[in-house]
Amino acid sequence: MILCLETATPSCSVALVHNGEVLACEEDPKGQNHSEKITLFIDSVMKKAGISYSQLDAVAVSMGPGSYTGLRIGVSTAKGICYAVSKPLIAVETLHAMAYGVTVETRHGTSLRIPMIDARRMEVYAAIFDENVNKIRDTEAVIIDENSFADLKKDHHLYLFGDGADKCAELFANDDKITVIKDFYCSAKYMNIIAQQKLNNKDFVDVAYFEPFYLKDFVPGTPTVKGLH
Repeated sequence: MILCLETATPSCSVALVHNGEVLACEEDPKGQNHSEKITLFIDSVMKKAGISYSQLDAVAVSMGPGSYTGLRIGVSTAKGICYAVSKPLIAVETLHAMAYGVTVETRHGTSLRIPMIDARRMEVYAAIFDENVNKIRDTEAVIIDENSFADLKKDHHLYLFGDGADKCAELFANDDKITVIKDFYCSAKYMNIIAQQKLNNKDFVDVAYFEPFYLKDFVPGTPTVKGLH
């Protein structure tokens, strides 16, 4: 029994997974209200499944890349539960879980799947996976233009998805080798397969020292309140 938390993007979601199957899920795809919703969603899925925290085998958290604040909230919440009930912590790559999610939801067949998370302007966090959800290109921050993925398009049809892909839809509207799957969002229910595999392999992270994968350093914005500099 694994409690899965996803807060890497504007989507906030919680899922309870048993033997790889999703028992319950609560989510708000576009709320950007993780601090308000995360504990409510956790309480809801636990009550729906009728289990106590002591019955959990592990807590899994989406590790990023993504929103600095969102990741901190998700990881802090996951660690708090692990400490409180002495359960191990599992870290799941956000883009990897997304790649599993789009495969399950759309079943596009042989292709390359490129999950994208918005990183401001035309920059995205992206990784590339084959039809079996094996990673063939590591996660990186890339600036997208009309020549992006030219090497991959020679032999594959590409499926782009996630909030980073949504802003690229117009750019690739006339490209018959690229399909942008619109309105696909991160969800804790897509963590089920990876989290289960990691539990089976006892692939845990250190609760005390684990940090999210930010990819880029956090740079605070300039205060806009009068009198602050």
